[in-house]
Amino acid sequence: MSAASNLSSEDQFLCSICLDVFTDPVTTPCGHNFCKNCINEHWNTSDRCQCPMCKEGFNTRPDLRINTFISEMVAQFRQSAQQKTSSSEQQESKPGEVPCDVCTGTKLKALKSCLVCLVSYCETHLEPHLTMSRLKRHQLIDPVENLEDRMCTKHDKPLELFCKTDQTCVCMLCTVLDHKMHDVVPLKEEYEGKKVELKKTEAEIQQMIQKRRLKIQEIKHSVDLSEEDADREKAEGVQVFTDLKESVERRLNELIKTIEEKQRTTEKQAEAFIKELEQEISELMKRSTEVVQVSLSEDHLHLLQSVQSSNIHHPPPTKDWTKVSVPPSYEETVVRAVVQLEEMLSIEMKKLVKAELKRVQKFAVDVTLDPDTAHPQLILSDDGKQVKHGDVTKKLPNNPERFSCCVFVLGKQSFSSGRFYFEVEVKGKTEWNLGVARESINRKGNITMSPDDGYWAICLRNGNEYKAAAGPSVLLSLKSQLQKVGVFVDYEEGLVSFYDVDAAALIYSFTGCSFTEKLFPYFCPGVNDSGKHFTPLTISPVNQTA
Repeated sequence: MSAASNLSSEDQFLCSICLDVFTDPVTTPCGHNFCKNCINEHWNTSDRCQCPMCKEGFNTRPDLRINTFISEMVAQFRQSAQQKTSSSEQQESKPGEVPCDVCTGTKLKALKSCLVCLVSYCETHLEPHLTMSRLKRHQLIDPVENLEDRMCTKHDKPLELFCKTDQTCVCMLCTVLDHKMHDVVPLKEEYEGKKVELKKTEAEIQQMIQKRRLKIQEIKHSVDLSEEDADREKAEGVQVFTDLKESVERRLNELIKTIEEKQRTTEKQAEAFIKELEQEISELMKRSTEVVQVSLSEDHLHLLQSVQSSNIHHPPPTKDWTKVSVPPSYEETVVRAVVQLEEMLSIEMKKLVKAELKRVQKFAVDVTLDPDTAHPQLILSDDGKQVKHGDVTKKLPNNPERFSCCVFVLGKQSFSSGRFYFEVEVKGKTEWNLGVARESINRKGNITMSPDDGYWAICLRNGNEYKAAAGPSVLLSLKSQLQKVGVFVDYEEGLVSFYDVDAAALIYSFTGCSFTEKLFPYFCPGVNDSGKHFTPLTISPVNQTA
């Protein structure tokens, strides 16, 4: 009867035309109900305007309006049907959900699992645990699978406690037998503690993720900056080499023009000489003819008188051509042109180095001397900017950082990435070492300075011998005494360069270096030699506006 009643209830809300639940229900004058769209389409395709149910005809097409009462009833019916469908779907177990262990046939979704019964229950089968006083004492949890894993395999009791000593879950009997005197707490207490730890771990992981995201942004920004630098360097390189190419071509054209002008001058000079020689030849040939004519005369008196009166027996006056020549005059023409080109290149090189020096000076850092590394005979200024050698050995702790034999000192600041630059005044000194050193260098006993030993430095010896400690050392040829030295390091590029600051000239570069440790500025003021060399090395501020 219930099923029939339900069917009858459904039929009330079905349109007889589309056989579906009413949409915008309307009522005809004869009292029958249809979907508004259905009845209108029916009449639009029919010759007569009549009711599809009772066939009652209408002289004029009725003006149909939505029946609000039936419309509301249909809406309630739709909502009720949807709730029934939804309830049925929620109760039925889906893949991945815990099914009820009691249901036979279709397994419904479990709402709770009992740790005492070790059974999962759907809403219907859970009811005894909610109503019966004996079952109310059972511990219910959100539905889980494999409830047997929550039982102690040794005592067949629920795992309700946690042994902090052995870091394992235990039952009540375990605490009395196997875990007696251990630090045991309820599972919930340990659960809350672990939740806090996991939350902290999650926060740490999120922080690590954030740091790495920031690092990605930093790397991308570095790539962008590198691209900008590359574009600028390419533009400058193209400009410089274009200028050089144009200058070389200009010099070449000038050389060719000079040679051609010299050739034209030589040709003109030769033409003048030839013309003069041809004139003399003409005169000589004329005299020769006269001599021949006189000599052919058989009249004694006539011949003698002709010779005496005309001086014909002497050649006409001519130029001494023995020392006259037209030698090629191109000696050193090309050499002089190349020398001029070299001078021009030197000027351009100075401009480039000066521009490069200005760029590296932007990476200036504040360097101060570290007294904990200074040899006991070194004297450091209070501001940590000057160092000189003294004759007295101070009593200082022989800590691992301190140099024991060589009069060296390092800067306090260390660098393990990026680029940095500093300047040191060396004016008036006859001996010094400057550069950078890695953290793990030998600081005790005799020390060899070379990149293999962890030093990238240049030095002055005997007042005018400049060398790069390249292992073996490289003698440096400088045009003037150094007054101030700039030291630039590009850690990632593996580059250490030294500059003559006053002359804006590059002194020497260590290239292709592989840095894996911290780098420290390195200084050696040289030995005092009883007061002869008492001028200090001074770390000077970098003037970036010059």
